[in-house]
Amino acid sequence: MPEGPEIRRAADQVAEALQGRPLRRVRVGQGYLKPLISALTGQRVIRVDTLGKAMLTRFDNGLTLYTHNQLYGRWKTGPADLPADGRRQLRIALVTDRSAAHLYSATTIELLNDQQVGDHPFLSRLGPDILHPETDKACLLERLSRNTFRNRRLGQLLTDQSFVAGLGNYLRCEILFVSGLHPDLRPTDCHPAQLESLTDALLELPARSYHSGGITNDPARAQRLMADGATFEQARFHLFRREGLPCYHCGEPIRKSRNAGQACYLCSRCQPAKT
Repeated sequence: MPEGPEIRRAADQVAEALQGRPLRRVRVGQGYLKPLISALTGQRVIRVDTLGKAMLTRFDNGLTLYTHNQLYGRWKTGPADLPADGRRQLRIALVTDRSAAHLYSATTIELLNDQQVGDHPFLSRLGPDILHPETDKACLLERLSRNTFRNRRLGQLLTDQSFVAGLGNYLRCEILFVSGLHPDLRPTDCHPAQLESLTDALLELPARSYHSGGITNDPARAQRLMADGATFEQARFHLFRREGLPCYHCGEPIRKSRNAGQACYLCSRCQPAKT
């Protein structure tokens, strides 16, 4: 599933394609979405926000198009005559006089007013967006100290969208590795320096992934690996999907286990089970 950085990059593309120009055409791929045609035709996108993995496309008539890609959803943008992707199911096409944004295969598409956004049963439960400028160290440290979160194992907590919104499995694994923390540790088990390291990684790695198009590895190392023939996927991570390969820091083979229902990668030497 795309994580916060991927959704923010998609939001940037949708905003670049649509913002400020009236929609000349709206097409939908399923019958239940037909009311969106009259509600959005002629309207202008004023901005595109994200809240974790949710995208909120705001229109000048006060309505917001809430979409969630889940596992298979994907936005594509291009000129107004952007051809359809025959391999995917079109959900909605938003078209101006010069550009278009198509959403394929997404399972969550809702048109909401401001009150409905605030009261939404999913959106209202989300924590602060990990990429939002107001999500800083103080915010994260305060949340880690809350009774709601302080006794939760980090391997489960980091993907709980009510803690912070936008983290998924690859970011969870990479953040815990960079901060030197085992996924079974809890915030209450960690001393202040470890919590500082965790909050640094929580802020740094999603931002790095957003700006680089998916790299959480040390940028210089990733570039060096690709220059030596590694693919982007082989070079982009510290340890995610590198089971059995040596840790870049200590040489210990990367381990893979199950945590919170997902594959979890860790280095047992760099991430000891005890503080």
